[in-house]
Amino acid sequence: MMKQTRRQALTVALSLAAATGAGPLWAQAFPSKPITIVVAYPAGGDSDVLARLYAEKLSTRIGQPVVIDNKPGASGVIGATQVSKAPADGYTLLFAPATFSIAQLVLKTGSAAGYDVLHGFTPIIQTGTLPMALVASTASGLKSFKDVVAASKTRELAYASPGSGSSMHILGEMVNRAAGIKLNHVPYKGVAPAINDVLGGHVPLTYITLGPVDPYLASGKLTVLAVAERQRSPLAPNVPTFQELGLKDVESTAWHGLFGPKGMPADVVKTLNAHLNEIIKMPDVVAKMATFGSLPLGGPPETLAKTNASDFERFGRIIKELGIQAD
Repeated sequence: MMKQTRRQALTVALSLAAATGAGPLWAQAFPSKPITIVVAYPAGGDSDVLARLYAEKLSTRIGQPVVIDNKPGASGVIGATQVSKAPADGYTLLFAPATFSIAQLVLKTGSAAGYDVLHGFTPIIQTGTLPMALVASTASGLKSFKDVVAASKTRELAYASPGSGSSMHILGEMVNRAAGIKLNHVPYKGVAPAINDVLGGHVPLTYITLGPVDPYLASGKLTVLAVAERQRSPLAPNVPTFQELGLKDVESTAWHGLFGPKGMPADVVKTLNAHLNEIIKMPDVVAKMATFGSLPLGGPPETLAKTNASDFERFGRIIKELGIQAD
């Protein structure tokens, strides 16, 4: 009789669990397993280092490992495509720079495969902004943007960028058009080689974010001539904006943000957004971001969505007008 009673009790318990959806998988709150953040660029760059910084802090807060998976190639398209096809459960995310919005617009036909920049992802948070600037080697003798304009009318000048189709390349061509000058573009495969050739005197100018050049600004080897912000940057408060210099349409800011696949649950997005908003306020995180020329932004997911959509529309038009294309 007792055995029969136990069997009946077990049957009732199992039936109730099935009826209420109380199985083990459904009972687990997010996150219940490791999270992977895909960085669509090589290890060691600013996107990778910042992603690892956030991942470490996020792991501590949620009690789960947060792993970085580098998937470089095709200006970030390979990694972004992988995330766009992942399950929308919050366990596979994409940490992307501003080139995410424009990569497919500058790649040659056929090399940009398939994801929808505007509708194929779930925005989570825009972690930071990175002011872009025109920087000159001190040895070039170019001490101001006025010097650049004057010199361009008497001799050929060139500027370096981290690559054809990059945000810095686009900015360079925007300045050329707005100022009525023609600085020749010299593309490099990344930030480091571009800076090295400016330091070596091979190219006098570069468009770049401020973090990578900060040590050379401090040592006097490089000089910031103008920033492409709407207002002067806290990272270079004594440097004029292009708008102050009379180039009204020249404004461009790099950024980083966290996306997930399309259709992520709202509560998962809310959880991740809340954690990251707290993380980017931590003093040690703010200090580390500053070394990469990044200022914390944060806010709701809609901030990232609006930035992405605005860049796609605005720079898409500029890319077409100026005929900009990646190698």
